[in-house]
Formats: sequence, structure tokens, C-alpha cells
Amino acid sequence: MSENPEGLPIGAGWVATPTTEPIHFPYDGSLVSEASVGTADLARQALDHAVAARDQVGRLPSHVRRAALQGALSAVLERRSEFIDLLVLETGKPLVDCRVELDRTVLTLQTAAEEVARLHGETVPLDLLPSGDGLLGFWVRKPIGVVIGITGFNYPLLLASHKIAPALAAGCPIIVKPAPQTPLATLWLVHVVREALTAAGAPAEAVQLVTGGADVGATLTTDPRIGAVSFTGSAAVGHQIAKAAAPTKVLLELGSNSALVVAEDADLDAAADAIIRGGYYASGQACISVQRVIAVESIRGPLLEKLHDRLESVVVGDPRDEQTHVSALIDSRSTDRVRTWIDNALTAGATLAYPPTSATPQYDVLGPTVLLDVPYGQLAWDEEIFGPVIAIRSVPDIETAFRTVNESRYGLHASVFTASLESAFAAIDRLDVGGVVINEVPGFRSDVMPYGGVKDSGAGREGPRFAIDELTTTRMAIIRPTTRRGDE
Repeated sequence: MSENPEGLPIGAGWVATPTTEPIHFPYDGSLVSEASVGTADLARQALDHAVAARDQVGRLPSHVRRAALQGALSAVLERRSEFIDLLVLETGKPLVDCRVELDRTVLTLQTAAEEVARLHGETVPLDLLPSGDGLLGFWVRKPIGVVIGITGFNYPLLLASHKIAPALAAGCPIIVKPAPQTPLATLWLVHVVREALTAAGAPAEAVQLVTGGADVGATLTTDPRIGAVSFTGSAAVGHQIAKAAAPTKVLLELGSNSALVVAEDADLDAAADAIIRGGYYASGQACISVQRVIAVESIRGPLLEKLHDRLESVVVGDPRDEQTHVSALIDSRSTDRVRTWIDNALTAGATLAYPPTSATPQYDVLGPTVLLDVPYGQLAWDEEIFGPVIAIRSVPDIETAFRTVNESRYGLHASVFTASLESAFAAIDRLDVGGVVINEVPGFRSDVMPYGGVKDSGAGREGPRFAIDELTTTRMAIIRPTTRRGDE
């Protein structure tokens, strides 16, 4: 972060802010850095700059857009270890998860640069009706305009790359608003992208960043001059943004309470490994982490035994440690909320499968938790807990398991462990989610694939190719080469 100028990247330069706020290491509360805090007025300034640059950015040659993304990719790779260290400090996520985040960010930038060469249209046979005789038709893709990218705290670098890279590839200027808890890595990413833009001959103001609260977000998302909003965060906030921004296009990557189904014929060792791995990575702060485990009754007992054996290997502690799997949540408010949801579920009749463990009594860290038979209506089952908590329920058969998955208001990812092709294809056909994963964690995501949900999990798709489609519009061209129409 020492390379960053002071203030916020607005316009072609950096603008001072009236205030700063401290960013603390979630694990022990130590100070990481002071972060500039934006205002609604600075948001309006960024909008003015983005609108002024819209036509220039939209007309940038493909080679310039690709070179800028390639330059940003090289800069991130050169600073790989520094980015990872910063991610650990500002998010509190275990080191292993921050390494994965950096690698996925690299893939996202690389793929977006490659997709620039694939942004094209095609011809249309207009003469399928007699009225189209003699007409030439084709369509091209045009940038949608200024994009507002709002990111969550849990994967700040990766989420920002999924907003910035497709926008630039599509020819759209973008203003990023990072989560207040985790602005530092995103700010650094924007800085290196802007340097790559200017090196490639593009305007730095193609990418800007404004921090701040709800007033900043409202200013950015309700301006009628913008073309699209791409938001990653909670369902409640996403719904508010979509309503307030109408009729502007809004892409929403929202929450989930992802389910993992264990069929009677499943490989129980593989399923148990996946539940532990998929439930506790990033300390459970991932929208496609395992939250609901739905097991066919006949294998419930053996599955619980295998989970018990594996829970002992989940290391709780300092996220800077190579061995740590679970560490502190982003802040004390989140920790208190998760504890409250656990307590309420227990009061309502759920039971603890095993007592939570914690190797760090001096710090407020939730250990990995397994709840059994959480009643419907409890937040720990119905909503996204966003912590190291797994809830297990048994059902009589695979058909009931599928129905139970679909009873959620969310629909992002779900996975099914089974040896049956029939069950696998039934899941793909019938589970009402954006992605069905067979014999792997629901948290599997390749950054090149279409990613997104249905129902309250959102609208639109990410992944560079698919996000570029979302951030461009088709423009139809209809040409009559001569003014005469046949024999008329």
C-alpha cells in the first residue's frame, strides 16, 4: 500500500478526503492502516468524470483495452505476496484462502484480457420474410456505459476484479465502491489498473474508486447517467439498490444458504471431506460455502462419525499461520450475530453435534460448529449465516432432499454426492439454483464459468465472458445497399 498516493483515485488524479477511518486486523484488533473516506460530493465528482470519459473509453481500440488488462495482470503478479499479506490483514481470512483469492484474481484479469478478442457480433438473415429481400443485417455489441461496481468484504480483491476487468474489456468506465471494512486491497488494485491504463494510452479515469457509506452508494447507483450497477452483497441491500436504481440495469450477486445433499449411495468419505472443506473455508464467510447438509436418513449415523473424525483436524487460530483453517470473522458484530443465531437454534430444539473448538482463547474466534435438526423458521437454517456453522438434517430419500433444497428462498449453488448418474442428472434438472455441483463442494467456482443465482440469490451472471455480455448491448444494423427495392 505504500505505493498508493493519498486520497481516492477520482478523475485522472487522486483527491483528498475530509476524513479517514482505521482498518483493523480482525484477529487481534491491531491497526492495519488508515483509509480515506469518501463523500456523496466526491461520488458526484467521480460520476462527472466517468460520464465525460464514456465515449472515449467506449471507442478504445481492442488492443489498448487488452494491453491495459495485461499490464494490470503483470502488476498484480509482481506484487503477489504483498497483496496476499494485505488481504490477510484487512479481512482476517486464513492465509491459504487469501492465496486462492489472489490466484483467482489473476485468472479473472487474464481471461478478461483474452475475451477482448472475442467481443463481436454476427449477421442476421433478414430475407426470411419477403420484406427483407435485398437487406443486409448484422449486429454488434456496444458498451452499456458507466458501470458502478459495489463489492463485499469477504473477497475484496477478487470481487473487484470481477467488476473492473469485464467493464474495461467491454469499453465501460467503472466506479468501484468497496466494502467499508475492506477497502485497502481494492484501492491498490485500482491504482495498478490505472497505471496500466495510462501506460497503454487510455485515460486513468476509466477506473475510479469512492469509499463511504450508504449516501455514497445511493449517489452512485441512482444517477440516471449510469448504464449498469453490478452489486455483490446481501439480499436486503441488493433489493434496495434494484428498486432505487430502476430502470437502470442492475446485476445482483447476493446471498445463499448453500445445500450439500448426501445420497444413500454416496462416497461418505468424499462427502465428509467436502462438508468440512466446503463449510469452513474463509471461516464460513463465503456465499457458496456449505451451510445446509441434507443427508438421506440411512447414512446419517456413519456420516456424523466421519465428520467427527475430520473436525479434529480443523485448525482454529491466527490467519497468518499456514495451518489455520478458521479464524476471526470480519468484526465483532458479525461474530455476535452468528452466536445469536446458534443460541436461538438451540433454544428452538436444535442440538450441537460436537462442541465447538477454539485454539485461541485470548481472541474472539468462533470454532467450527455443527448443528443438528435446526427447525424450519430458524435463521441458522433459513438464512445465510456467513460463519463457520453447518446445519445437518436427514430426510427419507433423495426426492425429499431435492425438495428440501428448493424450499429455500435462495438459489445460488447446491451440490449432490451420489454414485448414480440418474440422481445426478435429476439434480441438474430439478434443483432451482444457478449451479449444480456433483460430487464436489457447492463452493466450487471457476472464474471462467457463468456464475450467479436465481430467486433471492440474484440476477445476471459473472465470469468475464458472461459479465461482458451483461455490460454490453446489441446494436442491430440494417442496410439496403440500393435505394431501389427490386422491380418497384
